[in-house]
Amino acid sequence: MTRRTEFAASIRTPLTPLENEVMQAVWDGAPCSVETVHRAVAQGRDIKETSVRTILRRLEAKGYLKHEEEGRAYVYRAAQPARSVAAHAVRQIIDRFCRGSVEELVSGMVEAKALSKSELDRLEQFIRSRKGGK
Repeated sequence: MTRRTEFAASIRTPLTPLENEVMQAVWDGAPCSVETVHRAVAQGRDIKETSVRTILRRLEAKGYLKHEEEGRAYVYRAAQPARSVAAHAVRQIIDRFCRGSVEELVSGMVEAKALSKSELDRLEQFIRSRKGGK
């Protein structure tokens, strides 16, 4: 099994469930004002706009968001697409729990039956297509 010995250059704090909701709102509607994010997040929970503003600032401090000023308002964009953030989070899991081994993670998921047969089939197809096989 291949081992990864170096850590990722930047280790980010994982997203809380609420931070994830805010990020989803930004990814879905970028660029987003505080009001736009608040409207999206408030559909599923009782939250004040000031709380959303605080979360946006924290996410920017963590490196997940960037902002630009449009008049007196801040407009937020994700620093990276959702797929990149997910890949980075998985890499952190691999480094922490699987001693840097992707194979250990995947084999553990297969052994734990965390992947359905159709997911395994799609994963196999994807890997074959990347390797140039049929």
